[in-house]
This record gives sequence, C-alpha cells and structure tokens, in this order.
Amino acid sequence: MSSDIFVRSLIDGELGGESSDFVIVEWRDAGEGEWEWIAPLHVHHHDDEAWYVLEGALRFRVGEDTFETGAGGAVLVPKGTPHAYGNANKRRPARYLLVMTPRIRALVQALHAPGAGDYAAIFRAHASELLA
Repeated sequence: MSSDIFVRSLIDGELGGESSDFVIVEWRDAGEGEWEWIAPLHVHHHDDEAWYVLEGALRFRVGEDTFETGAGGAVLVPKGTPHAYGNANKRRPARYLLVMTPRIRALVQALHAPGAGDYAAIFRAHASELLA
C-alpha cells in the first residue's frame, strides 16, 4: 500500500506527499533547545498551515497575537498571515502534528538539508518569506 495513503506511525514518517493537497507529520521538541522559536517569524503567501498538540504545549505568534495551547489544542494559520511557533516550556517535551502543504514540506526539507545557507532565499523559493 502506498505510503501516501497509509502509514503505521507518523513517528519518523509522514502521511500525504507531493501528489496530495497536504502532508501530516508528527514532530517533537525535547524542551532543551536554546532557540526561542522552533520556526521564527515567517509567512507563507499561498499556503495554510495547522498544528495539533498531542503532548506538552506550544507557543504561537499569529499576526499580532501571542498565545499558548496544550494537549488537544489546535491552531490554523491562514495563508498570508505572519507566524512563529515554539515549545511553550523549555523544560518539558512537546509532541504535535503539523499539517502542511507539499510546498511547505519542501521548504522545511530545504531548510534542514546539509549545507543549507541563505535561509531568506530558501523561503522565497517556496512562496514564503522569512520575517525575523
């Protein structure tokens, strides 16, 4: 069965892909990082993005609003809206589902590719903009 329509676990996997309208991944933040945000302030000009918190809590900046949501909370950021997110508690892990378009998934992969450098250019190449 194709991994685009069924996966046994989202841990280290993803559901959806380039031929789908969305991609779902399960990600974790150990709560030990030095960074204030997992993803700094940015905007996707043509793509919505959403999170569902499974464990712990995430902090969001969406437009001018900053807030936190814990397990069971969900956040949708419509295209064109500046946003950032991070672990709300740097001493505890957070586990969450991220629902994104294939273009955003390609952006994330490009940002984490070995030797990635000009982050602003990578964002622009994926119809997005790094704001911070």
